[in-house]
Amino acid sequence: MTTRILTGITTTGTPHLGNYAGAIRPAIRASQQPGVDSFYFLADYHALIKCDDPLRIQRSRLEIAATWLAGGLDPDKVTFYRQSDIPEIPELTWLLTCVSAKGLLNRAHAYKASVDKNLENGEDPDAGVTMGLYSYPVLMAADILMFNANKVPVGRDQIQHVEMARDIGQRFNHLFGQGKDFFALPEAVIEESVATLPGLDGRKMSKSYDNTIPLFTSAKEMKDAISRIVTDSRAPGEAKDPDNAHLFTLFQAFSTQAQCAEFREELLQGLGWGEAKQRLFQLLDGQLAEKREYYHQLIARPADLEDILLAGAAKARKIATPFLEQLREAVGLRSFRSSVQASTEVKKKAAKSARFVSFRDEDGSFRFRLLAADGEQLLLSRSFADGKSAGAVSKQLQQGGEADVRVEGLGFGLWLNGEQVADGAQFDSAEARDAAIESLRAALAPQQD
Repeated sequence: MTTRILTGITTTGTPHLGNYAGAIRPAIRASQQPGVDSFYFLADYHALIKCDDPLRIQRSRLEIAATWLAGGLDPDKVTFYRQSDIPEIPELTWLLTCVSAKGLLNRAHAYKASVDKNLENGEDPDAGVTMGLYSYPVLMAADILMFNANKVPVGRDQIQHVEMARDIGQRFNHLFGQGKDFFALPEAVIEESVATLPGLDGRKMSKSYDNTIPLFTSAKEMKDAISRIVTDSRAPGEAKDPDNAHLFTLFQAFSTQAQCAEFREELLQGLGWGEAKQRLFQLLDGQLAEKREYYHQLIARPADLEDILLAGAAKARKIATPFLEQLREAVGLRSFRSSVQASTEVKKKAAKSARFVSFRDEDGSFRFRLLAADGEQLLLSRSFADGKSAGAVSKQLQQGGEADVRVEGLGFGLWLNGEQVADGAQFDSAEARDAAIESLRAALAPQQD
């Protein structure tokens, strides 16, 4: 069974070593596993919640797209797209917003943190809170539910949002599914083996702390950043503690077990911090130099990136467009043409349920009636000498034999193969007679399965 995995990165900054080791690299490796259908997207609608600098968002979209591809993502084997290129996502967001409880959104961590900070500062609880921030979980739910992702790799701070997507999807299924589940319920996946990389100062590597090591800038800039990693004051020759050195943690995230064991032993034997930083640079540069070159080639050809992302969006929309049509139908946003077609289908079903009833008359002859779905008599046959003859005629009519309806005053007769075989009732008006003839023709029309 194929498992669908979905991952997005918000486009508000330049990717750094922590982004690569913590999210991009494991996601690319996961996409290469058998039995996996992978979706990767640039979360540029989410970026608008956090950033109001258009140039920064545009630059970040370019850099993150190039990073995914330079890191080894194969757009032919996955679905790789920009969130903003899928118009079905904001429409689904609205459908989900209409079934999302305000109480659920009130409990979102990001919103609660903003409210708590405002209260602490003596401000209005919602000061500075936009609807984008407040409804962020619904947009994330739409990202996930649009493609019915089974697993969503996230950091621990995002587990709640995946759980909220489950709640919202369940609510929609309950209200509109009528026994059918439109949405699969996603599962958050935490990669325990993926370490959170420390930055230059030992805290989590983050743009917020300005302590990042650039991923695909020049080798010189990477080396300069590594040289600023904070270490203790132990001199060359003194034993170092690898388990409490974030430089060792960085080395461990990119080395083999053998390389890591050798580096640990050298630190214990007194390897100087300057030499240790040089070793880390050589390790990283050896792994990233070729990727860095490809990254800069992609950055220099933004039109090529655009083509790749638009092709990915077209691939994604082959799923999203028909699925959204189903959801629109479910909530009642239906085409009037569909309504007419549905009405016609109902009529056909009613006509299809018309039935022939054979009986033996008092004089011993055989006859049959054609009854509408509601029991109204549409036809009464002429008399037949035996049941076999009566059955043969009714069978011909059921199988679409060429019957001819002929008006006779305010009544009508039914002719088959040049012989009158049945009569309709007598009516009070031509309008009533014509309506009965129309019902008869619908009942006798061959049904298309």
